Amino acid sequence: MEQAFDVIGSKEKAVAIIDQTEDPKKVAEEIMKKHKNVKSVLMKLGGREGVYRIYELKLIKGDENTEVIHKENGYLLQLDPKKAYFSPRESTERMRIAEIVKPKEKILIMFSGIGPYAIAISKKKPETEITCVEINLDAVKYAEKNIQLNKINNVKNYCWDVKDARGLGTFDRIIMPLPETAVEFLDSAFICAKKGTIIHIYGVSNQKEKFTDLKQKIEEAAETLNMSFKFAGGQRVLPFAPRMWKVRLDLKII
Repeated sequence: MEQAFDVIGSKEKAVAIIDQTEDPKKVAEEIMKKHKNVKSVLMKLGGREGVYRIYELKLIKGDENTEVIHKENGYLLQLDPKKAYFSPRESTERMRIAEIVKPKEKILIMFSGIGPYAIAISKKKPETEITCVEINLDAVKYAEKNIQLNKINNVKNYCWDVKDARGLGTFDRIIMPLPETAVEFLDSAFICAKKGTIIHIYGVSNQKEKFTDLKQKIEEAAETLNMSFKFAGGQRVLPFAPRMWKVRLDLKII
């Protein structure tokens, strides 16, 4: 049985990312033999760590230059997975969000990375005004390149800590795609919200709990911050770990 792996890139050049395994060189050789477009194989050395929330990746086989241009849903994303986090598995979720965004909305994307949510929304709803905040300078540089690649003019990128987004004003929609710790930044989101604002917050939930564990954390944070909201929907996004899911909860400020 072939080991599961992610492929980021194009038909011309792609990078494969594998989990830790007993014989990574053999796995890498098998992948590159079967997938001719894969020019490099990287192995995760642990989970997402540090302020920049990226995997430490080790080159197992292939080209040391691991920068690629990834295509999804009709747009292009340039990146080096060793410098900035990106998940090709979330392309469907990005389109879900792009579909529900309304024309002319003012949108804030926290933890915006190389800009996949911004690009997806902009391509679908070019009348929107999108502001992105990301602390990783390498990711922001790639986000700027992706704006140019996709000929977009309604996205602004800021290389800031999310806590510094408080001076940006208020938004119609706020997206928080950081499942591990997004709840910890709800105070910044609430400051950027107004009555009617929709907040899409991502988290990790036990599959048997039906989001109740994540809902409780959000309710506790809102109570501490004296913010009134109601739950307006939810979505299981992807398996995260055994019996755990990455999920999205939608909040509406009232």
